[in-house]
Amino acid sequence: MEEKVKKAIEEIVGKGNFTDDLVELVPYAYDASDHEHRPEAVVWPTDTEQVSRILLLANEHRFSVTPRGAGTGLSGGAIPIRGGLVMDLCKMNRILDLRIADRQVVVEPGVIYADLERMLAPYGYFFPPDPASSSVCTIGGNVATNAGGIRGAKYGTTRDYVLGLQVVLPDGRVIRTGSSCMKSSSGLDLTRLFVGSEGILGVITEITLKISPKPLSSKIGIAFFSSLREATQSIIEIMHGGIIPSALELIDENSIRVLKEEGGLSLPPVKVMILIETDGYTDSETWFQMERIIEVLKRNKALQIQIGRSTEEANELWKIRKSIGSLAARLGTHNVSEDVTVPISRIHDLVHGVTRIVQSHGLPFVIFGHAGDGNIHPRIMYNRSDPDERRRLQKAVEAIFKLTCQLGGTLSGEHGIGLAKAPFFHFEHGPVERELILKIKRLFDPNNILNPGKMALED
Repeated sequence: MEEKVKKAIEEIVGKGNFTDDLVELVPYAYDASDHEHRPEAVVWPTDTEQVSRILLLANEHRFSVTPRGAGTGLSGGAIPIRGGLVMDLCKMNRILDLRIADRQVVVEPGVIYADLERMLAPYGYFFPPDPASSSVCTIGGNVATNAGGIRGAKYGTTRDYVLGLQVVLPDGRVIRTGSSCMKSSSGLDLTRLFVGSEGILGVITEITLKISPKPLSSKIGIAFFSSLREATQSIIEIMHGGIIPSALELIDENSIRVLKEEGGLSLPPVKVMILIETDGYTDSETWFQMERIIEVLKRNKALQIQIGRSTEEANELWKIRKSIGSLAARLGTHNVSEDVTVPISRIHDLVHGVTRIVQSHGLPFVIFGHAGDGNIHPRIMYNRSDPDERRRLQKAVEAIFKLTCQLGGTLSGEHGIGLAKAPFFHFEHGPVERELILKIKRLFDPNNILNPGKMALED
C-alpha cells in the first residue's frame, strides 16, 4: 500500500483508528485456524460511511480489504492472504433497535454474541444459533460464515434468523436487502446470498435478526454405548421419531480417553457417548421429550443413562462435552478442527471412515460434534514444525473431505470454506456451479479487492 493511501485512510477514520505499526499488525496475521499472513495495515471504522469511503478508495487503488470480526474462525476466512488492509469491525458494536413486538433486533456487525444474549435475557428472548465461541465471536462473523452450534438440530443456523442486511459493496455503494417482515417473496433473496459469503461480496454494516422466546425449562442426559453402531442408530431414530432435541452430541472413544487421561474425569469403560438436551416451556414438556428419547436409547442397548436432575448436575454433564476440544489440544503443538457434515443416516459411515483414515496416518485425533444435524468435528493434532507430520495431516484431511462428499455431505456445516477448504472446493461443487459462483464474485467485485484468495475463486 502506498503511503498516500495510508494517509487517506487515516483521514477517513481518524488517527486512533488506523495503524501500520508492526507490533499491532501481528495479531491480525492469524485467526483460530492454522493459517497466517500479516496485513500491511489495520483500520477500525466506526460507521457505514467510513466503510464506504475506504472501499471506494480500495477499488480505486486496487488494494485488498479483509473484513474481520473477532478472529474466531476456524477456516482462515479472516486471514489477509494478499496482505493489504484488515478492516476490523469491532468498534461498530451498537445494538441499534430492539423490537420485541416484532420479534426482531437490529445490530451492528461488531456486537458480541454473548452481549446480545445478555441484552435479550430480561425480555425472555434469545438468538438461538449459539456457536461454540459465543463468549467472544461477533454477530457479523456469524452472518459471514453462517455460523451454527450445539443447538442447530432444533434451531438451525444463523441463516435462519437473518431478515435483512445493510451492505457496503466493493465500489462503496450501500444497499439494503430483505425487510423487517417475518416473510417476503419480493424478488431474489439477496440477503441469503450475503449470509455465508465470508466477506467476498460486501461488508455487512447492519443486521436485522429474528429472535425467539427463550425456553424456560431444559433437561440433559448422557448415554453410554459399547459400539458406534448402537449410538448412531439411536441418533437416527431420535431424529426421525417425532421429538427434536435441542442438542444431540456424539463423543467418540478417543474423546472419552482424553477426558479421562487429560481431564481426570471418571467415566465408564465405553466406546461412545451421546449427550442429549431437551427444552420447552414447562418441566412436564421437557420430561415428556426426554422420556421418549430414553426409550430409544434403551432400545438400542445403551449401557447406562445419566440424567442431570439439578442445575449443578446438568452443568457437570455439559462440562464433559465442552472440555473435549481444549483437552485434546494438549496432544499436539497444533491442531485442525474440521466441520464436515453428512445426512443424518450416514453419520456412522462418516465417523467410522474418519477414524480409519486418521489412524492410518498415525496422528492423534478426537471426533465429537453435533450429531443431531449430521455435523461432526474431527480434531487432529500434529507438530507443524515436522514436515512429515504436516504431510500426513494434509493427506488425512484430503481423504476426510473426499469421504464426506462421497457420502452426500458438505465440506462445511458451520465454519465456512475460507483458506482451509479452498483446495477441496471442487470435491463438492461441480464446474458449472463454480463458474457461476466466480461470475457472481466478479459481478460484485470485478477488481477482486474484498477478501481475495478465499473459496478457490482465483484458481
